[in-house]
Amino acid sequence: MTVQASPPYLRYVALGDSQTEGVGDGDDVRGLRGWADRLAELLARDSPELHYANLAVRGRLAGQVRAEQLGPALALRPDLASVVAGVNDLLRPRFDADGVAGQLEAMFAALTAQGARVVTLTFPDLTRLIPAARPVAPRIAAVNDRIREAARPHGVTVVETGHHPVVTDPRLWSTDRLHASPLGHARIAAAVAEALGLSGSDGSWSHPLPPPAVRPATGPRAAVAEAAWVASFLTPWLTRRLRGRSSGDGRTAKRPTLLPVDGG
Repeated sequence: MTVQASPPYLRYVALGDSQTEGVGDGDDVRGLRGWADRLAELLARDSPELHYANLAVRGRLAGQVRAEQLGPALALRPDLASVVAGVNDLLRPRFDADGVAGQLEAMFAALTAQGARVVTLTFPDLTRLIPAARPVAPRIAAVNDRIREAARPHGVTVVETGHHPVVTDPRLWSTDRLHASPLGHARIAAAVAEALGLSGSDGSWSHPLPPPAVRPATGPRAAVAEAAWVASFLTPWLTRRLRGRSSGDGRTAKRPTLLPVDGG
């Protein structure tokens, strides 16, 4: 992939769901950091006057991101925007890859038409982390294909993370296996920085981690760990879906206005 050198950005706005909000990197008491915050910090090294807003809210479907976040994002007139959505859609019973792509492309079109450079991500194969999720593997491939197709006509930068084995190293993921860990968020930020051509960025984010000090559980121990994960994370998630609830109910964006990177 040919990477264009990054111009100085003054207004970065992030749109999306829990990953962009920063779930898995910090907590709701101390505050969430996340890859978009980390990217803003990297951007600010080259652009000290950068202001940054994060409109992402956990649990949002692609259509909700468009309905709730696109208008406010356009009002902020970003010169750089990230749009990452679709994972929540592919985990729902009624999944429509073309519908997700339509929502994403509408956001890509509106932001680029206003002059913003837009960046997005494809998704790794979650089934390598969650064996029980194997039925959604074709959905992941389908939504990634649609993201690439939706991005192409608008010159959107697509950060391809799924091709690198390290992205499914469990150490890059939180205990729920759905959200990146602090290390994972740092790697995502570094991947986006490389795609944007930020000074000092390179492909080291894709390098494998050193061998773990403790071997992963196998056999009966692995089965016990899987059962614990189902009880702690999968069952509550399914319960919310059956009740028509979302982890983002009642939540608003953590950073809805443009602020200096060291001021929020």
